[in-house]
Amino acid sequence: MRVRIDPRGFEFDAAPGQTLLRAADAAGIELPSSCRNGTCRTCICRLRAGQVRHTVDWPGLSAEEKVEGWILPCVAEPLSDVVLEVPAAFSAFGG
Repeated sequence: MRVRIDPRGFEFDAAPGQTLLRAADAAGIELPSSCRNGTCRTCICRLRAGQVRHTVDWPGLSAEEKVEGWILPCVAEPLSDVVLEVPAAFSAFGG
């Protein structure tokens, strides 16, 4: 699946079964994160396009946040190409 991070325009691929956070890490893209298990909410961001599946039944999101498009990339796997809004993202390669 193809992942785009806006507003910076970073793009990378996520392998089947790979969380968005791990895919970003593998591509040298740093997203805010801490716990990596869906509880701390450090990585919370908006899903602007596409579909994801959370790998845990209890991600740290309210029902309202889910409806509004908020996801936790540390425990979210893409089900399609996706666009995420992550203003604090940066490239480990300086881009």
